Amino acid sequence: MQRKSIPLIVVVLLGLTSVLWSQDQGREFHWTGKLAADKVVEIKNVNGSIEAAPASGDEIEVNADKSGPKADQVKIEVVQSGEGVTICAVYPSSFFGGSSGPCQQGNSWHSSNIHGDNTKVNFTVKLPKNLRFSAQTVNGGVTAEDLGRFVRATSVNGSIRVSTAAWAQVETVNGSITASMGNAAWDGTLKINSVNGSVKIEFPDDLNADVKFSSVNGRISSDFPITISGGFVGHSAHGTIGKGGRALVIETVNGSVDLKKRGSI
Repeated sequence: MQRKSIPLIVVVLLGLTSVLWSQDQGREFHWTGKLAADKVVEIKNVNGSIEAAPASGDEIEVNADKSGPKADQVKIEVVQSGEGVTICAVYPSSFFGGSSGPCQQGNSWHSSNIHGDNTKVNFTVKLPKNLRFSAQTVNGGVTAEDLGRFVRATSVNGSIRVSTAAWAQVETVNGSITASMGNAAWDGTLKINSVNGSVKIEFPDDLNADVKFSSVNGRISSDFPITISGGFVGHSAHGTIGKGGRALVIETVNGSVDLKKRGSI
């Protein structure tokens, strides 16, 4: 009896705690797996949204829906590394007059000449709260709410909404930013950037930070008392919240900046 082939890929990955399962068929993609605590789940997209929420158990689940012309030609690649797992929507140049990728771990992600294509990929992710999360897209919004570790979210054309028990690095060009952070234990400098959009950020009541903020066309307000050093220079200022210490940079060009105490957004 001849057996029918099933497009099932099972791989044992370095740094993972269990076997992973993935399936990319036409206009749908499904992936499940497990990672050790504090590893990172990365999603890299071009046209489409990314939504993340906490999982009910210890398993990661990633789904993607493709739509538009030749959507079945967009491939979802899964790349493992010692840091975790990276999943990318890869647009082939032969069909779209551009390219994306390569799919690899880290903050780099390149796309060329495909920003106007109508083909979209929308990702939904569920991950345990003991994992870090990174989301990058070019045309689309990012929503990552009620997570438990560090979050990095970037877009070019899209708004971003993030909430985490830890802290988040957030950046967009055309879109608003709303971020709620449960602690301020970052090292070095935490940057929150937008060009055309408002920025609203929640921090815990015991925030201590050296703040640099700027807004060319928009107001700046804060629930935290800020001691300004040297006054305003142009449309920017340096200040201290609490005892200071950690560096916090908040920048926007066209939009307001609101610093809120946690629970007020």
